[in-house]
Amino acid sequence: MEIKELVSFYINETKEILEVEFKLTTDQEDEIREDKIDFDELKNFGYEFLIESYDDFSDFDDEYDNFGDGIKPEIDDEEIISFLNEYYLIFPDKLPNSELY
Repeated sequence: MEIKELVSFYINETKEILEVEFKLTTDQEDEIREDKIDFDELKNFGYEFLIESYDDFSDFDDEYDNFGDGIKPEIDDEEIISFLNEYYLIFPDKLPNSELY
């Protein structure tokens, strides 16, 4: 079991979940898997996709003041794929079934 493709992801900060759509190497072209994973699981595995908003800019240079709250670095797809591979290796029973799309 290995993730072949990360189709999409969304970090829902309000609900504190990572929503993902992906394909395994064993899935057909017209199949997709969808899952919602709590932030607690991400933290348990040492992955921190959620970056806290920066409310205090005293530690930043003046050039960053124009960016406002919530500066977030770009999230790397490979980091999410790595997490998913580890997560489903340890918890194979949580692997969602494939669906036709």
